[in-house]
Amino acid sequence: MAEETITIEVLRYLPENGAEPEFQSYDVPLRSDWVVLDALNHIKDHIDGTLSYRWSCRMGVCGSCGMMINGEPVLTCAAFLTKYAPGPIRVEPLAHFPVVRDLVTEVTDFVDKLKHVKPWVVREEDKPLEEGEFKQTPAELSDFKSYTMCINCMLCYSACPVYGLEPGFAGPAALALAQRYNLDNRDEGNDERMARLSNDEGIWSCTMVGECSEACPKDVDPAGAIQRYKLAGAAEWWKSFITRKGK
Repeated sequence: MAEETITIEVLRYLPENGAEPEFQSYDVPLRSDWVVLDALNHIKDHIDGTLSYRWSCRMGVCGSCGMMINGEPVLTCAAFLTKYAPGPIRVEPLAHFPVVRDLVTEVTDFVDKLKHVKPWVVREEDKPLEEGEFKQTPAELSDFKSYTMCINCMLCYSACPVYGLEPGFAGPAALALAQRYNLDNRDEGNDERMARLSNDEGIWSCTMVGECSEACPKDVDPAGAIQRYKLAGAAEWWKSFITRKGK
C-alpha cells in the first residue's frame, strides 16, 4: 500500500533570479510523529536541496524555526502534520520582516530593538564578591518568572498588527523583556528603560489587541507585561507632575 502523503506549499524567493516570490508544492510523507520542520528537512534532503530556512534545536527552545503556517505564526518544530491534514499546508516566512531567501528573514531590526531595552540586569554599582550573592525570595522571582520564558522566536512580532503598520514600534518581546528586568529586585535600570520606552514608539504604541500573547509558544503574555508597564509609566508621569506642581 502506498504511503499517505500531504502537500506542503512553500513560498520560494530566489533573489538571484529577479523574480517575485511564488509558491512551490511538494508531497511529503504524512506521518503521525512528523512536524512541519520534519517535512521541510525531508524536502531539503530528498527533493529540493535549494530550499532555505532556519532551525536549530527542534525542541521549542532556540526559537529559530518560526514561520507562517496557513497564515499563523508558529514554531514549525511544534506543528504536527496531522493537525493540518488533509492539507495542503502553506508555509511562508514570518510576516512583517524582510525576506532574504525563501523562508529566511532579516531580523536585525528585532535584535536592535532588543538591545535598546537593555534586557539584562543593570547595576549602578556591583557590591563586592565577598559580600555574597544578591538574594531573591520565591515571591520576588514569581513576579517576573513567566517573562523569562521568552525564546526570541519573534512570533509575537508577526502577530502584532501595530508592528506591521509601524516598524518603529519596539514590539511585544522587547517590551516584555524590559518589564522582566524592571520587576527584578536586583536590577536598577528601570528609570533608563522608562526614559527610552515611555513614548510613541514604546509602550504607548501598543493597542492591546493581544495577538502577541495568543501567538506566544511559551505563554509569556507580552500584552499583559506591556499593560503593567503602561500602568507604571502612567504612575511615574503623575508622580513627576505632582512634584513639579508642588515646587
